[in-house]
Amino acid sequence: MAEKEATVYIVDVGKSMGKKSCGREKTDLEWAMEYVWDKITATVATGRKTALVGVLGLRTDDTNNEIGNENPEEYQNISILQPLKQTLMEDIRKLRDQIRPSNTNEGDAISALVIAIQMIDMQCTNKAGKPLAYKRRIILVTNGRGGIDPDQLDQITSKIKQDGTELVVLGVDFDDAEYGFKEEYKTPEKAENEELLRTLAEDCNGLFGTLAEAIDQMEVPRTKITRPVPSYKGYLTLGDPEQYDSALRIDVERYPRTAIAKPPTASQFVVRTDLAPGESNAQSTATLAEDADQSGIQHDLAAVKNTRTYQVIDENAPGGKKDVDTEDLAKGYEYGRTAVHISESESNVTNLETRPGLDIVGFVPRDKFERYLAMSKSNIIIAQKTNDKASLALSSLIHALYEVDSYAIARLVAKEGKEPVLLLLAPFIEPDYEYLIDVELPFAEDIRGYKFAPLDKVVTISGRNLTQHRTLPSDHLMRAVSDYVDAMDLSAFGKDDEGNPAEYMPVDETYSPLLHRVNQIIRWRAVNPTADSLPPPSALFLRYSNPPEELVHGAQSYLDAIKSASDVKRVPPMQKGRKRVREYEKPLSGLDVEELLRREKRTKISPENAIPEFKQILATTEDLQTIKLAMKQMADIVYSNIKNSLGNSRYGRAIEAIRVMREEMTELEEPEIFNSFVRELKKDILGGKLNGDRRDMWWEIRVNKLGLIDRRLSPLSEVEEEEAKEFLKSTATR
Repeated sequence: MAEKEATVYIVDVGKSMGKKSCGREKTDLEWAMEYVWDKITATVATGRKTALVGVLGLRTDDTNNEIGNENPEEYQNISILQPLKQTLMEDIRKLRDQIRPSNTNEGDAISALVIAIQMIDMQCTNKAGKPLAYKRRIILVTNGRGGIDPDQLDQITSKIKQDGTELVVLGVDFDDAEYGFKEEYKTPEKAENEELLRTLAEDCNGLFGTLAEAIDQMEVPRTKITRPVPSYKGYLTLGDPEQYDSALRIDVERYPRTAIAKPPTASQFVVRTDLAPGESNAQSTATLAEDADQSGIQHDLAAVKNTRTYQVIDENAPGGKKDVDTEDLAKGYEYGRTAVHISESESNVTNLETRPGLDIVGFVPRDKFERYLAMSKSNIIIAQKTNDKASLALSSLIHALYEVDSYAIARLVAKEGKEPVLLLLAPFIEPDYEYLIDVELPFAEDIRGYKFAPLDKVVTISGRNLTQHRTLPSDHLMRAVSDYVDAMDLSAFGKDDEGNPAEYMPVDETYSPLLHRVNQIIRWRAVNPTADSLPPPSALFLRYSNPPEELVHGAQSYLDAIKSASDVKRVPPMQKGRKRVREYEKPLSGLDVEELLRREKRTKISPENAIPEFKQILATTEDLQTIKLAMKQMADIVYSNIKNSLGNSRYGRAIEAIRVMREEMTELEEPEIFNSFVRELKKDILGGKLNGDRRDMWWEIRVNKLGLIDRRLSPLSEVEEEEAKEFLKSTATR
């Protein structure tokens, strides 16, 4: 079960927060809200109903709080913008409209703390007055330019410490010696308020800092910490305890150690199309809340519901298939290309009756285990909690495996009736804790053997082994590559805090750009739904996208040695424009057969042998006018086939001719010649100018995807890919 949280954000929206300070292009409030929005959207992304968020506005134009109604003098200009509750997407949009710089600088930050404490008490206390198990947190964001009354500081400090509330005070341009920031020309009022808030945070054992540091830390991705759930609780046995007293049996528990974190998908919701004209989004709130389980989805979206139907071939049914119920289906297993049917009665024979257990079946030396055999994420096996006897026994087994440098092989059945798996148990010992790490191993049937050509030799057809060949690297090249690899070594290129060599890319500082970038964009889009552009990626993601420039510069000489040893030559770039005439393989005799036979270059295409003659013309000319003339003749032949076709009898010839014309013009990089032809052809077909209704011919062109040549096929085309798709779909004559 996830931990319960109650967080109240106190946001200073005073008039002074609408100014731009320290040369920033954003106002103090906009800058501060970057941190607040990041924290709130991260909470919304969890989807937890027990993660409550409240927002309190400080120095607002109006007053909206219960204490202010009773004590109007002390709690003025403080408004509850959102009570403590689970925050959804619609709440974020409401807050965006409410959080704006006010027209006043009146309002006491200490009084806002009192209201925040009351908000948490009302939500996190049961009817009997006892506090509930909530993690309480108050975050105050201010520029310290408003009035602060220190009269109630002692009582507030005592209350915060008594409730165990975490207090975080972040100030716009507050001084921080550790972070290295100091605001010049600070007003005496701000300096006094800043020192007062610092003292309050320290007395409450809270956190106090400058907002710049908090925003910088936002770039560091948040690693998700999940509460471990045991996948097995039972005995770890060595031998058969039921038959032998000397058998080993230890009470253990198994928990996940690592897991793959995947970015959220966008396939769970679709745009709603069932809203009636004039129906507002608010009218569908109840339905969406039920469908999406209060997950914070916009009201114009709906949850995707999957349905599955089964069909079998039936010649008498409409469409040649008929639907069948799930109850009428039987299980079948694929064996090669054959489906093997197994009935329910027979399936009981194939099911292995198992009982939960973790049994050690053997041991293997550490150097005999190949890392590629690991098939799953890793888990840990620890002794049963509060069981000292089990802890001592498991510790003995762990140390024994460590001392003999071996691993254990175990058979695991996590639940009754579940298929058994083989696990590799490796000892792990640290000063504070020790446990077994396990990964799943393959069975013999899971291993596939593949043969590949050797990399260090070439085997000829006759069976000879050649160690020197044009495709094999020389000793000189091997040494050059080895030196380059050593020069590009990153293992000790980094530096620690003291300037000593250290690892350049520590595992705990290397994050998945895909996962965290997607999450970053989702949080940002929740606050900025109408923005045209996306924010740039964090510098932390780009840091390891390229090797360090200093390292690359130092290894340049070794790279040059590789180029010299391997005789690398630059390939000239492809020339833009029409390709030259394709060259065909010359005969071994070297004789020009065309010249010997004194054949003239073909200029006319006959309808009976159109495609071969068309290709011959293109193969023997570089003249653009000749190519256009050949295309014109082919176009006339296509038109003739369509006009004189009885039904669709000659459509196939026309389609094949169009296909060849499209392929040849794409290869010769003359896409506009074909595009002009196919546009005119579509206009004439749909306009009924080819001897009647020939729309079936356009359908044939669409099916064979013989539309415009776009830029994806030819860089010289002026047609975009979307335009080409629309051209095929549309039935308009223009």
